Amino acid sequence: MDLYKVLYIDPGTGYMLFAILIGLIGVARFVFKGLWVKLRFLISGGKQKDLSGKSIPVAVFSDDKRYWNVFEPVLRELDLRGLECVYMTMSEDDPGLKQTGMKHVKAEYIGPGNKAFAKLNFLNATIVLSTTPGLDVYQWKRSKNVSYYIHIPHSPAEMTTYRMFGIDYFDALLLSGQFQIDDTRDLEKIRNLPAKELVLTGSPFMDEKMKKFSERSGACQKGSSDTRTVLLAPSWGKSSILNRYGADFIRDLLNTGYHIIVRPHPQSFTAEKELMEKLMAEFPDSDRLEWNRDTDNFDVLNRSDILISDFSGVIFDFAFIFDKPVICADTEFDDSPYDAWWLKRLPWGLSVIPRLGTRLTPENRSELKDMIDSCLEDDSHTKSRHEVRDEAWAFQGEGVLRMADYITGKYSELTKEAAG
Repeated sequence: MDLYKVLYIDPGTGYMLFAILIGLIGVARFVFKGLWVKLRFLISGGKQKDLSGKSIPVAVFSDDKRYWNVFEPVLRELDLRGLECVYMTMSEDDPGLKQTGMKHVKAEYIGPGNKAFAKLNFLNATIVLSTTPGLDVYQWKRSKNVSYYIHIPHSPAEMTTYRMFGIDYFDALLLSGQFQIDDTRDLEKIRNLPAKELVLTGSPFMDEKMKKFSERSGACQKGSSDTRTVLLAPSWGKSSILNRYGADFIRDLLNTGYHIIVRPHPQSFTAEKELMEKLMAEFPDSDRLEWNRDTDNFDVLNRSDILISDFSGVIFDFAFIFDKPVICADTEFDDSPYDAWWLKRLPWGLSVIPRLGTRLTPENRSELKDMIDSCLEDDSHTKSRHEVRDEAWAFQGEGVLRMADYITGKYSELTKEAAG
């Protein structure tokens, strides 16, 4: 056998192994630091102050600044109820660090990457709330000093398109649709996992977007056929549009004669940096095309007439809030890296695409302009789009109150249990 093939490690696996190694080093550092603190305590005869710090009632962890708009409405409601919270972010320029007007919410920059995870792994808190999956899978480990971990998705998307085991080790999930509950329960049965607490609360994130939409009196009006704006906003990974079709697809879009906005998934600029640099160099910003990297996607969605995507959760933002048509590219979705692989069925988000808009395939790609025109001029998907919205987004307008009710109730329950 070729020795090179035996020893070869693909770049993705190599990166993962390197990250694990760095994570272990970080953990070791904090373990030794903890041992040193205990040793000093014993040497001093127990006279030093406890350096572990007071337990945080609710710690909110965000791995990127773009999730501040997910947490802000919930934090504001918890602040009104007087519950002490600490917002911990891995982004140095997170807008949450400059928040004002909340007496009971503190914000803290905890550093990037493994530095942040090392801190989280020894966190002292009653509840940790996060939209980040992968707890207890790679670098981010459960802290023995945290009583309860709660996950919230940042949109009414499914649980099964997280990377494998993304939600397995949370204690509770706060969800917006029954399909999320059904998929999670099926995963638990297949893997013989203990049942998590699954609570249907709605989506504060979507509620806030709808409120913002209403305040601005709705989306931009459709322009004439020669001024239409087409938004390409794919996910990332091997099954995404930009990975499957690359420069050819952007070229196809430009050939329609419409204004094109390309908004890659933020993770693409980290995990697919070389591809992004190549595409942006080949197709620089012009009067015909623009690259969008806004932290908040509201404005770019609002001024676009139609969305083209793949399996990205932005599909639901666009269809549910702005009530506009989508075209979803068939990229031969490879479910092997995702939890969807275990269920052996099409993820819910992909299964409802025919009810939201049109599917783009290799066979009809040559008809892209006609497809865009047809979607914009045909209202046949409006009713089914509203039906899908109701399936995915329960308790519309009530998400913040329901989520805050759950968190404050759970905190009270946990503190009573701790008190004996």
